[in-house]
Amino acid sequence: MKQVCYVSQYENYLREVKQASKNTLSSYLRDVNQFRQYWHQSVGSELHHATGRDLEEYIKWLRKNGKSTATVSRCIASLRSFFHFLVDQGKVHLNPASSLVPDKTEKKLPQILTNREVELLLDQPACIDPKGFRDKAMLELLYATGIRVSELIGLDVEDVNLSVGIVRCRSGDKERMIPLYPAAIDALDAYINRIRPHMLSTRSEEALFVNMSGDRMSRQGFWKIIKLYQEKAKINKEITPHTLRHSFAAHLLENGADLRSIQEMLGHADISSTQVYAQLVKSQLKDIYQKAHPRA
Repeated sequence: MKQVCYVSQYENYLREVKQASKNTLSSYLRDVNQFRQYWHQSVGSELHHATGRDLEEYIKWLRKNGKSTATVSRCIASLRSFFHFLVDQGKVHLNPASSLVPDKTEKKLPQILTNREVELLLDQPACIDPKGFRDKAMLELLYATGIRVSELIGLDVEDVNLSVGIVRCRSGDKERMIPLYPAAIDALDAYINRIRPHMLSTRSEEALFVNMSGDRMSRQGFWKIIKLYQEKAKINKEITPHTLRHSFAAHLLENGADLRSIQEMLGHADISSTQVYAQLVKSQLKDIYQKAHPRA
């Protein structure tokens, strides 16, 4: 069995058995293929011959070539997963990557927008043409619900119930209902009923948000929309689609929402993922205190 075959079988394992997300699948395969290329050029033998010392040398090589701590840590996770698969398949007896230790990284708190910055961003789309109406609806929906960009572009028009004021968000086999505030309902109402029907490439298109060609919006397409309005709003922060998700959670917490409710709306499986926003709010309060208190 050749190296490429190992990786191909591993891809099937990730896709069918682990049901890994697209991002996980892409990053793990990229890391494993990079190691495969390195191993082929430096050693030339099959992957299952690699030892723990070989893998340690590879990690040193990554660090020497300027790879970030986060990249190296992810690569270690990828290799552990890959060789664990080979153990399960009976190709190796022990996982040679189990001894690899990632560097400790300082966990950065997510960056959020202030209330004023959110207002500036949401005010940028001009509702004078189809693109403006669509972009306004997308930004309002994203901040109203805190959903991931993959969930946003994955929405179908049937997932929005304007009369009740909720959006149904599906991620894998899980489903959650998230309420909408009035401005988001109004923006969606204008887009869905007045604009979207004229943008569709075919009447059978189910996507809620479509590009100017009438097909489902892509991640890259929405990324460009965010960057466009960041520049128009002259916000001097690096804004990504996830920034509005972080801002949604932090602003809810600041205004009295409990962590469990925020966890449910964000779709976090573990409350620890949501607790980072409590740390963020405390950090901001401390910063405000230090700047504002006359004796601080």
